[in-house]
Amino acid sequence: MFEREREKAHPEETAATSAFLGKGSRVTGKLAFEGTVRIEGHVEGEITAQDTLTIGESAVVNAQINGSSIIVNGKVTGDITARKRLEIRSPGKVYGNISAPSLVIHEGVIFEGQCTMSSGEGTRAEKDRKVAFFPKDDRAGDGVLKAHSEIAK
Repeated sequence: MFEREREKAHPEETAATSAFLGKGSRVTGKLAFEGTVRIEGHVEGEITAQDTLTIGESAVVNAQINGSSIIVNGKVTGDITARKRLEIRSPGKVYGNISAPSLVIHEGVIFEGQCTMSSGEGTRAEKDRKVAFFPKDDRAGDGVLKAHSEIAK
């Protein structure tokens, strides 16, 4: 996609980019970014971003990723934790566990892993919440009341 077309399609990604790792770049280690960043190259290790992190279509990332808002268009192998929002766009591929309070997965994406969605600010009652399963025969009529009263004891 030409640069102008990319700007029109996703202006939030090109406005005020603080750092850019282009195609052909290879980085191994711990990366920490203060502002908006876009990665199009290969990265191995850990990535921490305080602002928006965009993994471009040509990017291949084998890393643990922590950030505020994360957009994945490329391939990521590793766990992703977003404090605000995680968006996986086609043709993105994520192989690892993800955690974010807001999650968008577009059609055509590959995601293999587990997902946790919480703000981390839940009440004690929400964290201790338990789910009770009832046999099919006990769901109708008086059986439900009996099952509930047995759990309450």
